[in-house]
Amino acid sequence: MRMHMILSTTALFCVSMVTNAQSASEHIAMGDRDQAALDAAGALKHYEAALAIEPTNYDALTKAANDAVDLGQFNPSAEQRTALYRSAEQYARRAIAANPNDAEGHFQLARALGRNALTMGTRDRIKFAGEVRQQALDALTMDPKHAGALHVMGVWNAEVMRLNGLSRMIAKNFLGGSVFGEANWDNAQKYMQEAVALEPNRITHRLDLAAVYADRGQKDKAVEQYEWIAAAPVRDFNDPHYKEDAARRLQQLR
Repeated sequence: MRMHMILSTTALFCVSMVTNAQSASEHIAMGDRDQAALDAAGALKHYEAALAIEPTNYDALTKAANDAVDLGQFNPSAEQRTALYRSAEQYARRAIAANPNDAEGHFQLARALGRNALTMGTRDRIKFAGEVRQQALDALTMDPKHAGALHVMGVWNAEVMRLNGLSRMIAKNFLGGSVFGEANWDNAQKYMQEAVALEPNRITHRLDLAAVYADRGQKDKAVEQYEWIAAAPVRDFNDPHYKEDAARRLQQLR
């Protein structure tokens, strides 16, 4: 009788564990809730838990890549930042392998590589430029109205134009004259304006558009964007940092 009770209790415990076990879709849903609450760390944990169950889940892979970049962008630890960017890159590459014909995976790879490149010196940054551009263009081929990919292309053009003469020469050697020659301020502005038009409430789009305006000597337009950012509500995880950056740049312009 005692053995029967022990076996019954064990069986009930096992059933309870199976019942309480969360599926990949449930973890993604919880991650989405954390994301909406601006808890990127909590969201990433849930997306990674989903991937432990379903390693090729495209939704979890792209969302994990996104949050890893968000967490790395303003991380004060260079070691942690590099690790997060590498994780984001790997998640994005796995996403492309799982679903090569969707824009989001290509955008997330371009974003992860681009953010990582911006932490490096000029020579190392240039090495990433070709793949960043190609992944963003691949995303736009699949979805011409992908605001994130348009943003990447805007920043790509602007960063190339910000290089000094020596760096431009190095860039030509890495990228090839034809690719490098396509970068210009008109494209930087056009891509950023398109991103803002598609997602007008995203602070990050307006921040980089303002930087392009400032670089082109369009001070009034830059100030307008920075003032909009100052009044805008926080919607994304890194928005508080973007607002601080905008306030600093606005003060420098005035």
